[in-house]
Amino acid sequence: MKTKLSRRSALRQITGGAAALAAASSLSHRLMAADEATGSKLKGRVNHSVCKWCYNKIPLDEFCQAARDIGLQSVELLKVEDFPTLKKYGLKCAMVSGVPGGIESGLNRVENHDKIVAFFEEVAPKVAAAGDKNIICFSGNRKGMSDEQGLENCAIGLKRIMPICERHKVWAVMELLNSKVNHPDYMCDHTIWGVELVKKVDSEHFKLLYDIYHMQIMEGDLIATIKKYHPYIAHYHTGGVPGRNEIDETQEIHYPAVMMAIVETGFKGHVAQEFIPKRPDVLVSLKQGVNICDV
Repeated sequence: MKTKLSRRSALRQITGGAAALAAASSLSHRLMAADEATGSKLKGRVNHSVCKWCYNKIPLDEFCQAARDIGLQSVELLKVEDFPTLKKYGLKCAMVSGVPGGIESGLNRVENHDKIVAFFEEVAPKVAAAGDKNIICFSGNRKGMSDEQGLENCAIGLKRIMPICERHKVWAVMELLNSKVNHPDYMCDHTIWGVELVKKVDSEHFKLLYDIYHMQIMEGDLIATIKKYHPYIAHYHTGGVPGRNEIDETQEIHYPAVMMAIVETGFKGHVAQEFIPKRPDVLVSLKQGVNICDV
């Protein structure tokens, strides 16, 4: 069963209006309540980020203020045109979005390569100038293509992108997504396939986005997988299973243990909250998620 709100549909919505203002109201009061419930002091061992699409009803300015107050370092899955707003609040964009074709039409089709390479040529210097590092990319859907052919095609495209990333000292990062619930037919849906692609591309500037929610659905065995393949991972996302809601005791993943495993690998990148809050006060849920992951 699909979640009610997808990243794709959220990105299509226009932020604004009375509902948005209501969602963003009384931020300091709500965050104070969250502090009382979960504690406010972060330990400093995890670099925290959040995916903006999960909070689409809150205007970016107000959301950045809340993110800063919570202690987040980044608001992500935004485009380069959002960088000035982030800068105003002292925030980074730990994962930059906007790649042509999105999730479904990606690098496994050679006919998509030119426009994706052109995107990296345009965006990479802007990302570097902002002090950010990661630009998201996707395999695309299978549409009848074998995983072996898709691996070859993705490697061809990524090898064209690597000189751009290496020149600007940024990273192309491919997300691992589930094909059972949210993204049917998506090709990069198992860790080992992604790892084989990283090996094939053979550049320090291409790695994986390990989405804990998605890989719990596809594989489970999260901690052992993270320990084994952490050198191939540049970034992590969270989400409760099932439902992609809050990451507390209402779902099956024990996030403190997973996060401790990540920290013990020496990981210095960002971990981003990417769950869709089910409770009315979405910022309290976000604060709770950050504290759960702050091991």
